[in-house]
Amino acid sequence: MAEQRTAANKTLAPPELNVERIENPLPVIEVEEEDYSPTDSALGGSDSQSYATSLLSEVKNYKYENGRRYHSYREGQCVLPNDEQEQDREDLLHHVRNLHFSGHLFHAPIPENVENVFDIGTGTGIWAIDFADLYPNARVIGTDLSPIQPAWVPPNLEFFVDDVEADWTFKRDHFDFIRACDLAGSIADWPKLLRQAYSHTKPGGWLELSDFEMEHFSDDDTLHLAPTLGEWFRLLIEASAKFEHPMKVATDHQRNMIEAGFTDVKEKIYKFPMGPWAKEERLKEAGRFHREVMVMSLESYALALCTRVLGWAPVEVAVFLSSVRKELRDPRVHIYGKFHVVWGRRPSE
Repeated sequence: MAEQRTAANKTLAPPELNVERIENPLPVIEVEEEDYSPTDSALGGSDSQSYATSLLSEVKNYKYENGRRYHSYREGQCVLPNDEQEQDREDLLHHVRNLHFSGHLFHAPIPENVENVFDIGTGTGIWAIDFADLYPNARVIGTDLSPIQPAWVPPNLEFFVDDVEADWTFKRDHFDFIRACDLAGSIADWPKLLRQAYSHTKPGGWLELSDFEMEHFSDDDTLHLAPTLGEWFRLLIEASAKFEHPMKVATDHQRNMIEAGFTDVKEKIYKFPMGPWAKEERLKEAGRFHREVMVMSLESYALALCTRVLGWAPVEVAVFLSSVRKELRDPRVHIYGKFHVVWGRRPSE
């Protein structure tokens, strides 16, 4: 791999001169007065068939731990499982984002004639598939540690098993658009990742990062009704820091992007309700699905970290998560998460 370009490390103007935050402060979410049953569920079955037949067989020699399945390539580097349950969660979260984003797949002002696109940590590949369908003349690449993507995809889309933290083998100055979504807890060295993204983005090309804050919020003082959920977030921050793959990264994305050399950096923050308590119909629907995503996320994020890093027994994790799950189902709790989307452009040269 060629050495990184020195332009990625140049000193820029103070961050406040390069960042535009959109729609801040965030509006208060009005709460619907109608009561909801704590057993209300929007989660149904899934017909996801996500196995990539073009990848080497050894990367499919998955590892099993505490009843969940994990990747074997670069084993242990990511704490999230890759089984069908986790794939359902990822696809459902994609639907939640579509509801909040009004169906838009990205925020960066990429051109209609975009040619080369890179989806880092593509997961099930659902976003890359939607993008490739929307831009049939673009060549889209998605990489992940797990070969869980479907075999039947648009002809302009390819999936590869790869470690994005290793030296990239793509050509420099190549991509018009690079996207990295939900990578909190999966990256050890964010500055290095963004330097590589800078080197491999075309001058004038765009990078977009998006992640949740590791915290929950409320506009009507109901946080005290979910103390165990707050402890869950605290444990994730502590354990992921010890694991050296921090999850508390969303609020650092804009600064890291600027320090990597990107300009015209903008940030937009969304409130994602965790439950169908919002008065606005769109937020109510999104909240109903997002609550199910959160319920599925509890074990996905906590099980490996608590057992491998913090030394908990699996039964201790199960008992703890049952309390968190109960709080998420409580209709009196009107909490939401903050989702950060940050995008910036590599300067034209």
